[in-house]
Amino acid sequence: MMSIEAPAARNVLTPSALNRLVRELLEDALPMVWIEGEISNFMRAGSGHWYFSLKDAGAEVRCAMFARSNAPLRFRPGNGSKVLARARVSLYETRGSYQLIVEAMEDAGEGALRRAFELLKAKLQAEGLFDASRKRNLPAFPRRLGVVTSARGAAIRDVLSVAQRRFALTAIEVLPVLVQGTEAPAQIAAMLRAASNSHRYDVILLTRGGGSLEDLAAFNDESVARAIVASAVPVVSAVGHEVDFSISDFVADLRAPTPSAAAELILPDGAALARTLSTSAMRLRQAWNRHAQNSQQRVDQLAARLQAQRPQQRLAAGRERMDGLQRRLAAAWARSDEHARQQLDGLARALNAVSPLGVLKRGYAILLDASGNVLRSAQSARPGEALRARLADGELPLRVDGPDAAR
Repeated sequence: MMSIEAPAARNVLTPSALNRLVRELLEDALPMVWIEGEISNFMRAGSGHWYFSLKDAGAEVRCAMFARSNAPLRFRPGNGSKVLARARVSLYETRGSYQLIVEAMEDAGEGALRRAFELLKAKLQAEGLFDASRKRNLPAFPRRLGVVTSARGAAIRDVLSVAQRRFALTAIEVLPVLVQGTEAPAQIAAMLRAASNSHRYDVILLTRGGGSLEDLAAFNDESVARAIVASAVPVVSAVGHEVDFSISDFVADLRAPTPSAAAELILPDGAALARTLSTSAMRLRQAWNRHAQNSQQRVDQLAARLQAQRPQQRLAAGRERMDGLQRRLAAAWARSDEHARQQLDGLARALNAVSPLGVLKRGYAILLDASGNVLRSAQSARPGEALRARLADGELPLRVDGPDAAR
């Protein structure tokens, strides 16, 4: 008698269960990947999530980047943007299509710059160029500061503004260079070498305002880094904003977060110095007064002892000696007081000599253009241009008259 074998049990899946299984297999089997491509079909949802495709000449893949991941980005991509993304492979279960969940993204050009930055950083660090042991201290009272930067940038205006307020006795010379573009690194390196070889400066400041990694590329150049290291005088680097770091920051003797902060770090506090001088002069006078009082008391004690012993001849000699000591003390005090007064007067005259207000009080004026920049040459004025003349007690509006006004 034949027996009929029961059919094998079937493991039946639903589409949802199958897609879930495939998603789990994909996510478990494939590590986080880096992918570079061009964005297309970009869509920003009301939730803040981004949905787009990454494509090259032969294929494309769907991507999603959730709001928590795209919020920190410093740039906003769109259709046609070439990007470098870090993503994990997943499956969109509802449609059964595989996609990439993008965790991080950067501009493809900036990504290449970032990789070059990291490679150069590692190389120079391995050579010991970042070591604190090779960094030099800045002079307490620099006589002349050379500022390697753009002559028309905001950075030099910030430095000059702080310098005028903080310590006007330091001479500041602008050493103009390009701070952006393909020619900038060679110009910066050459200017650093020239400034070092001139022996004119006590400190060199290398600075520019903020920008993207591409904007700051000149300060991540190896030739610039080695020119900083080879400088015979200390170099301060203040490139970009507070959050920006460049190779020049790492190799410089001191890194400042902004151009203004660099000027604060390099220049002494003139107001605090004046207070210190005033306090020192007062203490000197007090010390001399105490010395004179002690000497007078000693003389009085000696006179009393002589008087008690009644040696008339010795008493007269003692009195004569006492009078001589008093005259010498009075003369010494007068000389010391006059010397201290002359020093304070000299400092006051030096500060007043470099004060722009002192110049204005002598009948001069400062011409400013409509943007507030100082007009240093008649050739810079254009007919019909509105100017302002800053005098000691206020400003006057002016206008350039006639085509020959600048001659």
